[in-house]
Amino acid sequence: MRSQRLRKYAAGFGVLVAVATAGLFTTSTAAAEPLWPGGPDFGTPAVIPPPPAPCDAAGARACLRLSTNEAWLMDNGRTVFGPTPISHGQPGYETNVGVFDVDFKKPYHWSTMHHADMYYAIFFDGDIAFHVGPVDLKSHGCIRMTEPGAKAFYEHLNPGDIVQVIR
Repeated sequence: MRSQRLRKYAAGFGVLVAVATAGLFTTSTAAAEPLWPGGPDFGTPAVIPPPPAPCDAAGARACLRLSTNEAWLMDNGRTVFGPTPISHGQPGYETNVGVFDVDFKKPYHWSTMHHADMYYAIFFDGDIAFHVGPVDLKSHGCIRMTEPGAKAFYEHLNPGDIVQVIR
């Protein structure tokens, strides 16, 4: 009698485990926005608005803060991407602080001054540009970005757009 009850219990438990397991494999999660623009996607919807960019220049479409090595994209004063990591000029090659216009952009540029590739190059202060590069090393004045960051900036900015660089 006891072994029959044990078999019944085991069979019922087996059915319960099978149903629960099937439910795990057939349930799908809805696509969600990242927790902040340009941030990692944890699969949860954004519940916290992105932090505001610290720049205040009228019409700024890009904001860079050198003291924290961060950059943002903006639209009508609202953050639409970022912060994203950057690096900037080393001592003797400091990146200028100020408000600049985007001069031109090229998906690929070869730097004849530094003999280096510059992917997603956006020039905004003479020969200074945003481009893909190691964000853990200082540059000769350019703004180095991760590839996703540089690509987002390249797609968002156009000649004539305002870039503000703050300390």
